[in-house]
Amino acid sequence: MVMRYYGNKEGLFAAAVTIDLRLPDPASLSREEVGRALVTHFFTMWEENDVLTALLRVGATNQDGAERMQGVFREQVLPLAHRFCPDPEQVPARAALVSSQLLGMALTRYVLRFPPAVAMHTEEAVAWLAPTIQRYLTAPYPQ
Repeated sequence: MVMRYYGNKEGLFAAAVTIDLRLPDPASLSREEVGRALVTHFFTMWEENDVLTALLRVGATNQDGAERMQGVFREQVLPLAHRFCPDPEQVPARAALVSSQLLGMALTRYVLRFPPAVAMHTEEAVAWLAPTIQRYLTAPYPQ
């Protein structure tokens, strides 16, 4: 039945799992600290929740998983970016840039387990990523 309705176990997983990133309320975040707050939150989520690692694996190899991740992006990440982006027309691109950084680190640290990414202390990773996320969300459009 799994094969008939979901194609494989990964498809079943993607259909069954509900992902709530429990993102902070955008109104509770200051514009000056949103990058650090968001990166810190994501590291906490990744380190406490193996479901996110599983969904990342499935999303990279399975259409249902990719669609599930796209839904999380649409419903949870875009609204946060909308709160801080200086130009509403740039919200989707900026949210995609934020996602690329966070998912890239998650892929190298929790899925592929690149030794330098795994060995990096969380505080150090936050210090590297937070300014980039901050810039993606709040900086003027690059000329």
